[in-house]
Amino acid sequence: MTSLLSPEITTVPELTDRCDRCSAAAKLVVVLTSGGELAFCGHHGNRHRDDIVRVAERIQLEEGYEWAGK
Repeated sequence: MTSLLSPEITTVPELTDRCDRCSAAAKLVVVLTSGGELAFCGHHGNRHRDDIVRVAERIQLEEGYEWAGK
């Protein structure tokens, strides 16, 4: 399933999640349109930005994090 609209993007002061790929500190959390959520560190968030935007309903970014998907 693909999202027809851009995901809602919000900024939060701090995230406490860990990256689901490598366990580093998460810089963004993605709520999926299909349900559930995934957390990504800065490296993996930027690396997978196109896929994230395609499947995200909502994205939370940690303040100060420069996400390539914006």
